[in-house]
Amino acid sequence: MQTIDNKNLALVSQLFIKNRITVAVAESCTSGMLQFTLSQAPDAMSFFQGGITVYNAGQKSMHLDVNPIMAEACDSVSKEIAEQMSLSAAGKFNAEAGIAITGYAQPVPEKGITNCYAYIAVSKKGKIIVSKRIKGEAEKTLSENQQLYTQKIIGELLKAF
Repeated sequence: MQTIDNKNLALVSQLFIKNRITVAVAESCTSGMLQFTLSQAPDAMSFFQGGITVYNAGQKSMHLDVNPIMAEACDSVSKEIAEQMSLSAAGKFNAEAGIAITGYAQPVPEKGITNCYAYIAVSKKGKIIVSKRIKGEAEKTLSENQQLYTQKIIGELLKAF
């Protein structure tokens, strides 16, 4: 498994520690890769509270207070779902910041999904500070897109904090 640029990960760690921000993660399509990556950061125990991987609407609803009707209507993939996941992760883990991702890391032809994409959201002290759609690459493997998404999130954290 390829890892994130250690320099960027060290910078994220420094930013969180310097600003006294603890972080929690809610993941779907990255299957815990973001949690793993953050755990590898220097002094991770000083800022990383933990996280949860929730793959389907039922689990997102049960653990992250996602509205089940909204989730079913969009296959749990939307800007609003990512934002709710971010806010709930921060709350459930008693963290100042929450990071969330939900989307498709590979095409799902039976659902008409031919392009890979995900929604990410970052909250800080109960407010959404990043909310956007990111793109994967349909030719890449599931693992490659999960790594790409994780890299993109680390990049967004560097900009946001």
